[in-house]
Amino acid sequence: MAPGIIVPEPAVSQESTNTLASVTGAYDDTLRFYLNGTKVVLDSADPEVTLLEYLRGIGLTGTKLGCAEGGCGACTVVVSQYNPTTKQIYHASVNACLAPLVSVDGKHVITVEGIGNVKKPHPAQERIAKGNGSQCGFCTPGIVMSLYALIRNNDTPSEHEVEEAFDGNLCRCTGYRPILDAAQTFSAQKGCGQAKANGGSGCCMEKNGNGGGCCKDGAEGDSQPIKKFTPPGFIEYKPDTELIFPPALRKHDFKPLAFGTKRKRWYRPVTLQQLLEIKSVYPSAKIIAGSTETQIETKFKGMNYSASVFVGDIPELRQYNFHDDYLEIGGNVVLTDLEDICRKAIKHYGDVRSQNFAAILKQIRYFAGRQIRNVGTPAGNLATASPISDLNPVFVASNATLVAKSLDKTTDIPMSTFFKGYRATALPPDAIIAGLRIPVAKEKGEYMRAYKQAKRKDDDIAIVNAALRVTLGDDQRVETADLVYGGMAPITIAAKKAMAYLQGKKFTELETLEGVMNALEEDFDLRFGVPGGMATYRKSLALSFFYKFYHEVLAELHTEEVEVDEQAIGEIERDISYGEKDHKAAEAYHQKVLGQERPHVAAMKQCTGEAQYTDDIPLQRNELYGCLVLSTKAHAKIVSIDPEPALDLPGVHAWVDRHDLSSPEANWWGAPSCDETFFALDEVYTVGQPIGMVLADTAKRAEQASRAVQVVYEDLPAIFTIEEAIAKDSYFNHFRYIKTGDTEKAFEEADHVFTGIARMGGQEHFYLETQACLAVPKPEDGEMEIYSSTQNPAETQAYVSKVLGVAANKIVSKVKRLGGGFGGKETRSIQLAGIVACAANKVRRPVRCMLNRDEDIITSGQRHPFLARWKVGVNKDGKLQALDADVFCNGGWSQDLSGAVVERAMTHIDGCYSIPNVHVRGRVAKTNTVSNTAFRGFGGPQGMFIAESYMEEIADHLKIPSERLREINMYSPETNMQTHFNQEIKDWYVPLMYKQVQEESEYSRRRQDIEEYNKTHKWNKRGLALIPTKFGISFTALFLNQAGALVHIYHDGSILVAHGGTEMGQGLHTKMTMIAAEALQVLQADVYISETATNTVANTSSTAASASSDLNGYAIWNACQQLNERLKPYREKLGPNAQMKDMAHAAYFDRVNLSAQGFYSTPDIGYVWGENKGQMFFYFTQGVAAAEVEIDTLTGDWTCRRADIKMDVGRSINPAIDYGQIEGAFVQGQGLFTTEEMLWHRASGGIFTKGPGAYKIPGFRDIPQVFNVGLLKDVQWENLRTIQRSRGVGEPPLFMGSCVFFAIRDALKAARAEFDEHSVLSLQSPATPERIRISCADPILKRAWVEPQEGEKSFFVAI
Repeated sequence: MAPGIIVPEPAVSQESTNTLASVTGAYDDTLRFYLNGTKVVLDSADPEVTLLEYLRGIGLTGTKLGCAEGGCGACTVVVSQYNPTTKQIYHASVNACLAPLVSVDGKHVITVEGIGNVKKPHPAQERIAKGNGSQCGFCTPGIVMSLYALIRNNDTPSEHEVEEAFDGNLCRCTGYRPILDAAQTFSAQKGCGQAKANGGSGCCMEKNGNGGGCCKDGAEGDSQPIKKFTPPGFIEYKPDTELIFPPALRKHDFKPLAFGTKRKRWYRPVTLQQLLEIKSVYPSAKIIAGSTETQIETKFKGMNYSASVFVGDIPELRQYNFHDDYLEIGGNVVLTDLEDICRKAIKHYGDVRSQNFAAILKQIRYFAGRQIRNVGTPAGNLATASPISDLNPVFVASNATLVAKSLDKTTDIPMSTFFKGYRATALPPDAIIAGLRIPVAKEKGEYMRAYKQAKRKDDDIAIVNAALRVTLGDDQRVETADLVYGGMAPITIAAKKAMAYLQGKKFTELETLEGVMNALEEDFDLRFGVPGGMATYRKSLALSFFYKFYHEVLAELHTEEVEVDEQAIGEIERDISYGEKDHKAAEAYHQKVLGQERPHVAAMKQCTGEAQYTDDIPLQRNELYGCLVLSTKAHAKIVSIDPEPALDLPGVHAWVDRHDLSSPEANWWGAPSCDETFFALDEVYTVGQPIGMVLADTAKRAEQASRAVQVVYEDLPAIFTIEEAIAKDSYFNHFRYIKTGDTEKAFEEADHVFTGIARMGGQEHFYLETQACLAVPKPEDGEMEIYSSTQNPAETQAYVSKVLGVAANKIVSKVKRLGGGFGGKETRSIQLAGIVACAANKVRRPVRCMLNRDEDIITSGQRHPFLARWKVGVNKDGKLQALDADVFCNGGWSQDLSGAVVERAMTHIDGCYSIPNVHVRGRVAKTNTVSNTAFRGFGGPQGMFIAESYMEEIADHLKIPSERLREINMYSPETNMQTHFNQEIKDWYVPLMYKQVQEESEYSRRRQDIEEYNKTHKWNKRGLALIPTKFGISFTALFLNQAGALVHIYHDGSILVAHGGTEMGQGLHTKMTMIAAEALQVLQADVYISETATNTVANTSSTAASASSDLNGYAIWNACQQLNERLKPYREKLGPNAQMKDMAHAAYFDRVNLSAQGFYSTPDIGYVWGENKGQMFFYFTQGVAAAEVEIDTLTGDWTCRRADIKMDVGRSINPAIDYGQIEGAFVQGQGLFTTEEMLWHRASGGIFTKGPGAYKIPGFRDIPQVFNVGLLKDVQWENLRTIQRSRGVGEPPLFMGSCVFFAIRDALKAARAEFDEHSVLSLQSPATPERIRISCADPILKRAWVEPQEGEKSFFVAI
């Protein structure tokens, strides 16, 4: 959502209250709707409660809270309603986190629980579960409901409709491919029994071309409909068995409603007259349509609208009419319907006269997600007056007229005069936006186009957008021109100088183009520090959009006078994505259970909403909600803290701070350095540092009270970036080095010595479930139970015992499952758990807290940004001789695990390459930013990025292909198999996979094709890259490489397993039950893992480092071997096919112990820093990936056309789980190196990218269009001594996402060469559209370049 400053509305005055009462006195106050087929009548609805809060409050916890801003889709439900625009029933997917409860009157709300359960799932739930489309499962209910909405509205959607159905949903685990594959089984093609995909001769849709019609339309053949194809083993989808739209709702009497509390009044008029009456007596009443902006203002900006009017149920505002020369739409037509209206308008008026409607349609396509488009309206867009609205430029450029209505008059306002200033409009205070009149284009001589560029294609706010229109006379001279831009000023703005210049000019003369470009430079003379940043990029987009428009119009004019730049026309379009996996990879080592592809054990529960996460635990008696009070300064002294204003508010129970801890020492935490405090002392060191916690009887009241706590600061100087830290010598006391060989001598003898800088940004974990904790104090001996969303139950137990001043044996820390972790809950979850435990101990009542997305991001740390200064010696033949590097990471304000992260980066700085002489040094920069922490890869990806960066640049210097340089320098038995930290590499298959990936992906042919393509395409360029990886598996802290397990066999033959690992979507519990089932020779269904808890398995290591299957798997195997030994006599006695229940029964009566504790510690390892000896890692997981991209150099837009991955995971325990890990890690890695950019706001020192609105993880349509994954097979792993000879797979594939980055760099080399720029490109990560565009070398970019004035700094900071 666009950031905005809105003046709080005045409270309802007594006089206004009386007048409002007179207008709304007869309004009803009862809410009537249906929920999952059951009628609900509420007499006392709270106007501040969202639909999500209501659903979770009544126990329907399948619907999740992921971001509270409508950006992730975790809260998606379906609201079925009679649509007054289309006059049909429509099943709308909506964000329950934004929808006010009072907006569902007269509608049918359907949640994930309402469509199926584990015993009887809906086909959508079943196919996603069995198709491995659910890992952590937190996003799954929302994805299921988006798919459900699609097939309820259209039971034979096209493949394209399926692919676009999830544009409002995000998933951080799966990489999206399995979800799309499951969803496509419902599509018209894949769902057709005749389709090639289903073994048929070809669906008619395939034969007649994409969407070329259906056999049912043809005259020939059987007129019987083809039976829908159901994949083997799946439930058939029968639309006639769905929940019906309740007949009573068809007759529902929409009455005007009025609800209210002391804080807030809510009105729901049902006629335009009623609305205008309210507006006339109370002009400042907040008008709400979709609530997509209002909910964000109240939730994140603390705004309070004392009187709100919901206008979504006024049919008069949702109509449309085709007139001869304009289309009239009601102001409150929802955007989904506007799409449909525009399509009808194009049919009605024809293509030429419908250019305005085609432009609207194009902009809506990428406008937010479907859930937002189902409730958002043009009037809402206009009234909020966002400077980056996608629709407003089109309305202005098309010369639309806004119809404003008040009780006594109707005013026509030309759109060109509507926007007055930042978030200010010409709408009279007592008027509403009743409608819009959008002109039809002229039959001849009028041209209109719309453009948009964002960080991500789908569901993203624009960086810059534009609607450009000209009308030309018969002599091609410009009669009128409207060049309207968003994102270039505080308002939607016309390029006045460029428009004035165009008047009367002959459009087909090149001087016209040049003159407009000059005028645009004057219109948009952005300064370097412009609010919103990206001055050069934004200016270049303004020019590029016009350049594209100019040539698109020329192409339509078919002019001979001037050469048309055909290649500037159009934009990158994606094909329907697909992918292949090698499902036979593990056949050679299949066992009864191990090696088989099995779905995630909890997948069906996750798909039906039955899986329980921390915040789904039912409310405890007397429970209170906590809300953190966080520092708003990057570095400051705390002058005073006054919680009294908060304590005076209703429902507030207590203020908790450092004085409530068991001792001053108990405030300190952190591993390995105990240098962080739960509560700030006299100074704060970062924005988001906890100061205290407010406890109240509801989460909303706690949140409101937290804003009332008054903290006075005295500012101190702050450091943000690594470069600033280096300049000020600000480091943590942690220095490491690795030295082998003689680098100085090698540099002297080398043929070439090259130097460079590698720089990469951080990454937000963006697990869909934010940090959450519930602390339940017990009445005896200081006992407490902690339910925490943590990867580290043992450390949670240790620090909670310290906070409370009791022994660890009084604290039980429990984890059922996590909605994603990725390292972000390894240590950072301790902070919340300690504070919540302290609060519960103070009030002796249960306390719960789940962080909002913005709180989570500013408190819980990210992946470490890195900076490396490297120097490499290389010979003429391309052989590397020496590497010298200084490596710095940004640790933030406390050390956390930063030391270990920089150490791992240093051990991976060789990549897959043998370098005889290495000297690498690592430091941790100390800054005033959030404390950075573990994140999937843990420094490994940063180290390998440095390696691949110097490889790319050296290849360019030497003018040899980078693929060849990599091949020449790979570790090999012929040259060297010993790393720079003196570890021998065994079972080395990277060279083999490097060859296989090139062959299987036809790499050399595609390289030639790309070279040909780039020769003939000026603005669009393609690139290709091939990247290997080796990732060391083991905790680098030796003591952590251990695990315990407890296995119970019960009388009935069922088996309960407990181990030290937590389930966070990676399928650990699935693999562990398979190991136990194989070991005990039982069915996997007979083995169950309930939870991870410190009272069943003690002293556990965190679930991290990709070692959890190795460690816990062997511990379980060890326990099972003990049990097998005890059961051996019974197996001999009862025969080889004896049932476990019979053996267990007999053993029990013989008083044999049927419980066993297993243990495992990793052998051989133990590296000594400084001495550079001892084994660092138990083994290396290896892989190779190739990627192909296409970039549009005029805009910086790009797409990944194809990716091919080959991974050596040893003998896979479960290939389905491993494929899920590989795909998910690859896409997360692609995000790290492309779309995911962490930005700080320089003025406030706080993180700007603190939610899905500003921070862009990859979406469904960002994944490779062709996505192929295979596992290495037909080799022997002679030295691999792990469970089943499998390799850890969680982290290693992440770095392979960098092949997309290096493919972009490859494309950029071609783009630069097009304009004779041949200098070596040093490309920073992430390669955002901005960075792609400004790395080009074309004349448009050069004229748009903005240099900082003396002392001028950028608006944003990348740390």
